[in-house]
Amino acid sequence: MEVLDLSLLCLAAVLTAVLSAVVGMAGGITLLAVMLIFYDPLIAIPIHGAVQLVSNGSRSIIQRRHIRWSIIWRYGALLFPMGLLGLSLAESLPPAGARCLIGVFVLVATWAPRLLLIGTHPELADTHRRFWVLGGVVGFLNITVGATGPLIAPFFLSLGLTRQALIGTKAACQALGHLAKIAVFGVTGFAFIQFALPLALLSVCVVVGTWIGSRLLEHVSEVWFIRLYRTVLTLIAVRLFVWDGLALLGLRG
Repeated sequence: MEVLDLSLLCLAAVLTAVLSAVVGMAGGITLLAVMLIFYDPLIAIPIHGAVQLVSNGSRSIIQRRHIRWSIIWRYGALLFPMGLLGLSLAESLPPAGARCLIGVFVLVATWAPRLLLIGTHPELADTHRRFWVLGGVVGFLNITVGATGPLIAPFFLSLGLTRQALIGTKAACQALGHLAKIAVFGVTGFAFIQFALPLALLSVCVVVGTWIGSRLLEHVSEVWFIRLYRTVLTLIAVRLFVWDGLALLGLRG
């Protein structure tokens, strides 16, 4: 990877981590959308997973005393086997097709996240069953679309968790999802060591971004941040959908 491209990715990692720290969401899916400009999906998704493991893992460690472990083991039960199933689909898609799919997912997640639930109401579901289902769905989508944060949030409604328990448990679930994603790509031969430099740099950048964002939290407008991230994310998603859609139709080289 060129120095300029890596520098732009590092800047994106810092800014998206700031976004997550200020708004509480959207940083992971925004970072993945940016990474898809530089990497094919089957490279971007495992690298993104490793970086986000650092980001979510750090938050869950901070809140480890408040984590609801009964939720974690239910959520984690189906992550790996469904990830293997998702990989079989991901490997059958051409890179342009995968980018189009992710672009559509990003647009829906940004502007109509309830559509991802296809009419269901997870906050009303039995608290013991909802996380079995969520873990299986996320395990599959983790490999095919890469970032599932917008899908996860509604499942934590109506649980009566304190703010610390909510942040810690959700972060631990996402970290576990990224760990399962890394395991799926690892057992199928993905050479993480070949990307050691960008992985190391991007991991440091998300930690720095989280630190900066936590300092900005009291001094910036969350509304302004949400408008900015939606605008940027929409532009990137449209680029993925349109540009790679044209490639699928044979209208560009």
